[in-house]
Amino acid sequence: MKDSFLHKGLRKKLVDDLVKKEIKNDKVLNAIMQIPRHLFLDNAFVNFAYQDKAFPIGSGQTISQPYTVAFQTELLDVKPFHKVLEIGTGSGYQAAVLDILEAQVFTIERQRDLFKKTKEFLPSIGYHCMFIYGDGYKGLPKFAPFDRVIITCGAPFIPDELINQLKIGGKMVVPVGDGDNQIMHLVEKISETETSITTHGNFSFVPMLDNKEN
Repeated sequence: MKDSFLHKGLRKKLVDDLVKKEIKNDKVLNAIMQIPRHLFLDNAFVNFAYQDKAFPIGSGQTISQPYTVAFQTELLDVKPFHKVLEIGTGSGYQAAVLDILEAQVFTIERQRDLFKKTKEFLPSIGYHCMFIYGDGYKGLPKFAPFDRVIITCGAPFIPDELINQLKIGGKMVVPVGDGDNQIMHLVEKISETETSITTHGNFSFVPMLDNKEN
């Protein structure tokens, strides 16, 4: 499927909607404007791709609504050449946003089918990351420290292992909470022993699961 003028027009409307919802970072908005979200969805949902909604992508997972992606990315405050760890590759949409922001993206997925699908799909449309099949709670210690960590699923708590893999001065954005609703947290690492944590509203994510799927 191609990226048509119609799709670009629908993306412009989506970006206008995100601005009305107080997304202010121009680079984040530009990334949303560039990415052909309809290519990330199953055919059944293609006609709805530029609605500000989440949609199923298989394996019990979803592609987050664009507002959520934009909000998390804006809060993360990514700079060019930042080394970013993403927990929960999913469809690859969030990773594509980070790639456009010129981050060096390491992304972990624990659902084997999604991992295989996205590892092949994302480079085929021009986005490049390091894909890892593994347990997000453990992070990637051999590639640490990271400038930024973003968790794109609902965590029951803030994983200490991921804080340990942040650089001093680094930031982690994580939705925390059991059940259907989470509170967005921003963790800023001040020193090896001190962090600052602030909260930024209610969201809904699929749960963060431990252990790799066989």
